[in-house]
This record gives sequence, structure tokens and C-alpha cells, in this order.
Amino acid sequence: MKLTDIYSSKERVLSFEIFPPKHDEELKDIDATLDILSDLKPDYISVTFGAGGSSNNNKTIRLARKIKEQYGIEPVVHLTCLPYNEQEIDDFCKELQDNGIENVLALRGDINPNFEPKGVFNHASDLITYVKSKYGFCMAGACYPECHPDTPTRVDEFENLRKKVDAGAEVLLSQLFFDNDLFHKFVEDSRIAGIKVPITPGVMPVVNAAQIKRMVTTCGASLPPKFERIVHRYEDNKEALMDAGIYYAISQIIDLLASGSDGVHLYTMNNPAVAKKICDAIRNIV
Repeated sequence: MKLTDIYSSKERVLSFEIFPPKHDEELKDIDATLDILSDLKPDYISVTFGAGGSSNNNKTIRLARKIKEQYGIEPVVHLTCLPYNEQEIDDFCKELQDNGIENVLALRGDINPNFEPKGVFNHASDLITYVKSKYGFCMAGACYPECHPDTPTRVDEFENLRKKVDAGAEVLLSQLFFDNDLFHKFVEDSRIAGIKVPITPGVMPVVNAAQIKRMVTTCGASLPPKFERIVHRYEDNKEALMDAGIYYAISQIIDLLASGSDGVHLYTMNNPAVAKKICDAIRNIV
């Protein structure tokens, strides 16, 4: 089933992001994770994509196929483009087709010094245009409530987002954020800019101090004062910070859904226990 069909048939959509294990022996452990996540009845699960040339790319497809065939849940495969040429993208798309995958999240990908950009697909919109011209996938795109780190101005951010949608992005999944007001404003401005596709908020439950610092550094997500107070109060108490992080994510989701969001995309970090606690708390509102 394509994402467009999922969003058109449901008022609220629940989805998860997971990543393929780095080592083959860890693939066995992913079954336990999927057993728990599947019981939470997500509408789809997205699977991240390894850096250029990584064997994780094959694991991505294997994991997506497992999600679809073994668990009966629609997978969405991430596809980055910066270090690839047309032939490499074609090869991957054909493999997706052969494995029955219908949905792709198109991403530029981070600049990696180990994998030089090929100069063919410099932006996610370039990838979407190319894939839509040759294949029948439903294409999703990423969006950034606080602007992409490489985008100079907010005006540029919405121009780039408009390009993605015009190229064929039919659903937008947001980068993580901790201040819902920023997301609400982003959606409002997107609608003013004429962007009408579903915009699903991405929420990450932050359960340890190191994770918070890493997310702020890599994603540029700002921390609202109330969240900073939680971190400062509990950063030396692992269990307390985990509980606080989970409850903060729950409060975010409740507010987002009460404000009319079309669902929530939960960044699970392959931690099904955290996802279960959150989903149990919001069971009656999704």
C-alpha cells in the first residue's frame, strides 16, 4: 500500500523509524524489536539507509522486506542520493521493485568525507524528479521545522520544500524537534506557501544526556527552557531521565494530535520498550 492511500484512509497515522543493524549477527535481534513494534499497530515503518557503498544498504532492503512479508506492515525505505549516480540509483530502485517495496523517503544525505558526492543528485528534489520519471514509487520527503542546517534563510527553506513537492513528494516527514510551537508555525507557513501534502511531525524520545547532546549537535534542534530544566535536573540519574524523556515525548504527541496533526512519526532508535510506553499512553488518541 502506498503512503498516499494510508493517509487518505486514516485520520491519524502512527509510524516508526528503525535502522538496520550494523552486523549480520544482530539481524536476529531485530526480530524481537519488530515483534514488539508490530504489536503497537503502526501504519508504516521507515528503514534508514547506509552511507554510500555501505553493506547496510542491502540490510535496509532485507529489513524492509521482512517488515512487509513477515509482519504485514508497510515499509518505507530511505534513499540518500549525494554519493550516487543514475546507474546506482537505478540499480537500487530495481531491487526495491523486485522486493515489492512501494514507498521511498528521498534524502540528500549528510556530506561524508569518506564518500565523495558524484555531482549528479545534489538535492533530494533532484532524486525525487529522477525516480518519479522512471518508477512508480510513492515518494516522501523530509522537512525541517527549524530549517535545514545548510539552508541560509527561512525563505530559502520553503522554496526548497516547494521544489520537493513540485518534483513529486507526496508526504513530508519532519526532522525531530522539541518545541511544538516551532512545528505549528512551520506547518502554518507551509500552507501559506501552497504546500498541501501531509506534514507528519517526527518525535524522538530522548532518554539519555549523551543522546541529547548528539541530537542538538547533528540536527541543530533547539531545546526549549522547560526541556533544558528536565535535562539539568535528571542528567545524573539515568532512570529518571529516561522516564522524563518519555513523558516529555508523550506530552509533545498529545499536543500535536490535539492541534490537528495528521499523525506522528516516532524515531524509535531501535528501542521498542520506549516506543511501547509511549504508544500505550496515547493509545486512545491516535
